[in-house]
Amino acid sequence: MKLSRTVAYAVQASLHLAESRDGGPVPCSRLASAGKMPERFLLQILRHLVARGILSSSREIDGGYRLDRPPEDISLLDVIEAIDGPMVATVPLGEGLSDAARNRLHEAINDVTEHSRRQLAAIKLAHLLPKRKTRN
Repeated sequence: MKLSRTVAYAVQASLHLAESRDGGPVPCSRLASAGKMPERFLLQILRHLVARGILSSSREIDGGYRLDRPPEDISLLDVIEAIDGPMVATVPLGEGLSDAARNRLHEAINDVTEHSRRQLAAIKLAHLLPKRKTRN
């Protein structure tokens, strides 16, 4: 599976916000700087994440972005589909295949896609964060 640069930036920004959850909103400029991402491009990505309910934004003096839900409730699938749309199987079927072979191929690709969707839905942002050390 290959993720686009746009999706990679969306995941990276979401993880940074999950790590910064205890603080206030994080400005786009700080997210861009921390992740070495182009700020204008990141701003477009963040707007998609806000529109899909993954992030919220505030325009106050100390405004910025924050997760709209706990990191335990946001999956990689949520972030990917917020950027790329629904993950569906697409198989450009060429000439020369019998109907039976074409149907079996389509079923196989659908199965792989569904398996990938389930796997990505099971991976929450919280699972990808470094473990916090507890004090004894």
